Amino acid sequence: MRVVIAEDHALLRDGLIRLLEAHDFEVVEAVDNGPRLVPALVQHRPDVAVVDVRLPPTFTDEGLKAAIEARRQVPGLPVLVLSQYVEQLYARELLTGGGGAVGYLLKDRVSNVAEFLDSVRRVAGGGTAMDPDVIGQLLARNTRDEPIGRLTPRESEVLGLMAEGRSNAAIASALFVTEKAVSKHTNNIFAKLDLPPSEDDNRRVMAVLTYLSSR
Repeated sequence: MRVVIAEDHALLRDGLIRLLEAHDFEVVEAVDNGPRLVPALVQHRPDVAVVDVRLPPTFTDEGLKAAIEARRQVPGLPVLVLSQYVEQLYARELLTGGGGAVGYLLKDRVSNVAEFLDSVRRVAGGGTAMDPDVIGQLLARNTRDEPIGRLTPRESEVLGLMAEGRSNAAIASALFVTEKAVSKHTNNIFAKLDLPPSEDDNRRVMAVLTYLSSR
């Protein structure tokens, strides 16, 4: 699996390279600033990009802007964004293009190697990987006037866990319910969000995008 990394801190950048290469990823390029990121992503068209939100020269949102521009030029390009803090605007902007294959994690999650690698693989596979803290803040937003407002509290909880990338079995375990109950909730979610029948994985991604884009 081919990866492009964008991270300005040398130690973290080298650590990400070593970690990914130790788990059979191929890091085709690692850049340390925003202007170099778009050309790298367009040239290599990697299976996934791991991008720090704040990169030189401005240290504001250079990484995010570069990732969004690259997704415009290469539709569906999988991007996993890393950020030091929860920034709701970043999550919304990243999801503007739709289509899945996006993730947003706080940098603290990188220390959980298994969780981080699972997130990288999930985004590369076209899914989503949203940090629980990001989900928690997005849940606090008022959505009564949105389609998402049709969901019951339990359905919203299930969809929040779905946004983290959890399977029905993992959701059932987290909520102490049966997989059958989770399946019923997900079907209700799909119906209330007006998502037509299709492959279940695709509907899960579209439900998550609807959920996050409405926050």
